[in-house]
Amino acid sequence: MAVGFVRPARPDDAGEIARIQLATWRVAYRRVLPKHVLDEIDEAFLALRWADAVTAPPTARHRVLVAVEQNAVEQAVQEYVVGFAASGPFDDGALAADEDHTPERENVAAVTDMLVEPRWGRRGHGSRLLAASVDLWRGDGFDSAVCWAFDADAATRKFLTSAGWAPDGATRALDVDDLLIPQLRLHTTL
Repeated sequence: MAVGFVRPARPDDAGEIARIQLATWRVAYRRVLPKHVLDEIDEAFLALRWADAVTAPPTARHRVLVAVEQNAVEQAVQEYVVGFAASGPFDDGALAADEDHTPERENVAAVTDMLVEPRWGRRGHGSRLLAASVDLWRGDGFDSAVCWAFDADAATRKFLTSAGWAPDGATRALDVDDLLIPQLRLHTTL
C-alpha cells in the first residue's frame, strides 16, 4: 500500500527536485515554452540552485517542501520524492510589470514553484503540498497567498481554482527567447 506525505526538503533532495522540475516542465510545458529552451536547461545547475534554496533560504519564511510517496515492497520501505513546493514572502518576483511593492503585501506568501511529476499525478500529492504550505504560511503570519500560472497551463489553474484560488486581475508576460508567454496571477485568503 502506498502512503503519501509532505516534509521539509533536505539537502540530499536537491537533485530529485531538479529532476522533477525539468521532467515536469518538459511534459507539462512542451507546448508553452520553446523546445530548444527546455532541451538546454541544465539539471545540475538546477540542483545547485535547489540545494542553496534548501540550505540557505533568504529568510526563515522561505521554504521548500517535498511530496513523498512511500511503498512497502517485500518487507522494505521505498520512498520516492514525487513533487515539491517552494514559497516565501511576496517579493519583486511576485509583481506584475505595472505594480509597485507596497507595505500591504508584507503578509502575503508567494508560491515560486509547485510541481508534481506527471507520472505521480492524481494521487493527492499536490493537495498535500498545498495544505502543508498553507499551514506553514498561517504559522508564519501570512494572511493571503499568490501564485503565477501560465495562461496555457489549464491543469495548474484548475487545481488552484478548485482549492479556492481565483485570478486577482494581474497579468504579465515572460520573455523566453524573444517569445512572450502570458501568465496570470491567482490569489487566496488564508
